[in-house]
Amino acid sequence: MITATVSSKYQVVIPKEIREKLNIKVGQKFQIIHYGERIEFIPQKSVKRMRGFLKGIDTEVIREGDRL
Repeated sequence: MITATVSSKYQVVIPKEIREKLNIKVGQKFQIIHYGERIEFIPQKSVKRMRGFLKGIDTEVIREGDRL
């Protein structure tokens, strides 16, 4: 298990091993979520980078007769 320490300025350094595995870059932004007793950092992705991530998804929706 890898640990990190909160500094006096409440900053946390993401360990090098994790940065390399997740390809985290300087200046990258994260969403931060408080979930129970933990904190999750979710890397934000640009809209341009997200393009095509739903390619091939089934868009056929079965609708009730009054919803056509």
